[in-house]
Amino acid sequence: MSDDFIPPAKPLIGDDERAAVDRVLRSGQVAGGPEVAAFEAEFAKELVDGRECVAVNSGTSGLHLGLLAAGIGPGDEVIVPSFTFAATANSVALTGATPVFADIELTHFCLDPDDVAARVTSRTKAIMPVHLFGHPADMSALGAVAEKHGLMLFEDAAQAHGATYDGRQVGGFGRFAMFSLYPTKNMTSGEGGMVACEDAQLSRQVRLLRNQGMERQYANEVIGLNNRMTDIHAAIGRVQLGRLPGWNDTRRRNAAFLDEHLEGVIVPAVAATATHVYHQYTVRVPEGRDEMVRRLREDFNVGSGVYYPIPNHRLESLAAFAPGLDLPATEQAAREVLSLPVHPSLSADDLERIVTAVNAIAGAGA
Repeated sequence: MSDDFIPPAKPLIGDDERAAVDRVLRSGQVAGGPEVAAFEAEFAKELVDGRECVAVNSGTSGLHLGLLAAGIGPGDEVIVPSFTFAATANSVALTGATPVFADIELTHFCLDPDDVAARVTSRTKAIMPVHLFGHPADMSALGAVAEKHGLMLFEDAAQAHGATYDGRQVGGFGRFAMFSLYPTKNMTSGEGGMVACEDAQLSRQVRLLRNQGMERQYANEVIGLNNRMTDIHAAIGRVQLGRLPGWNDTRRRNAAFLDEHLEGVIVPAVAATATHVYHQYTVRVPEGRDEMVRRLREDFNVGSGVYYPIPNHRLESLAAFAPGLDLPATEQAAREVLSLPVHPSLSADDLERIVTAVNAIAGAGA
C-alpha cells in the first residue's frame, strides 16, 4: 500500500485536453471562435435540459452577470446563505444590491426555507440558494417561498454539475443558474463559468454584458464588462464535459464506501429527492475537528479541507451587511465540517487509508 500524499482534490487533465488545446492553437483563433459556442450548446444539452447557456471567464463573473441581467441593483435585497464561498454574496454586493444572509439546515448544508421566509422584506427581489458540496438545495420549499412573495429564484450551482432534484437537473429551476469551471470542480475548463438562462431575452442580456455591452462590434447597447471565455478554455471544457458522468459515478461509489466504513463522524445525508454529485464529501466532527485535520495530514498523509471556517456574515468584507446577525446552524457547521477526499482518482488503497485514518483518530478522541 502506497503512503503517498492523498490530496483533498485532484484535477484530471489528460492527453485529450492537451490535444484540444493544441487544435485551437493551431487554428490561430484562440478567442471568439467556434469552441465557445459549441461548448455552450453541449453544456445546455447535457446538464440543464436545453436551457440556453452563456460561457464566461469565471463562476463569479457568471453570478455577477446573471444578477445584472435579471435587473438586480441598488435598493434590492437578495437572500443568500452565509455558509458558502464569499463569491455568492460578493456578486450581489457588486451590483449595488444588499446580500441578506439566511441560515442553513445542517442535514445538507443548504438554505433553510423557513429561515429564508422569515427574512423576506419589501425590498427582497430574489432568493439565491447554493447547491453546496454537490447536494441540491430544497428547491420545492424555496420555490414556494419565492412564489408566495413574488420573488425571483437564482441558483448558485458552482459545485453541482450533474446533480438532480426531484428528477430535474439543477440549473433548470431558477431565472438563471451559474456553474463554476474552476480546476477543483467536478469538471473544469481551466478557469471559467457557465450561465444557464431561463429564456432568450435573459441570455442575450448576459451575452451583451460579458462583451462590453455589444453584440456587433462597436455597436455598444449597454455598459458591459469583458468577461468572455476563450476558445482555449472552452476546448478543455468540452472534453471534460464528456467525462463528467463517469467521474460523478465514481465520486458516488467512493462516497458510498466512505458512508459504509467511517466511524465517529457524521457522514453526509442525501435527500430522497436528490442526486448528490459529491463535489466535496463533507462530514461533521462534533469535537476535535481541527485536531483531526492536523493528524490526518501529519500521521496518515491524508489531505482534507475545511469549507467554510468563517461564515460570510462574519467576514471583514461582508460583516457590514449583517450587524449582530445570529445564524446558529451556520456557526455550528463552520465549527464541525471536514471535507475528505472523494475525487475520481482515488484508488481502493487510498479509500482504505482514509477510513483507517479517520476511524483511528475519532476512536482516539480527536
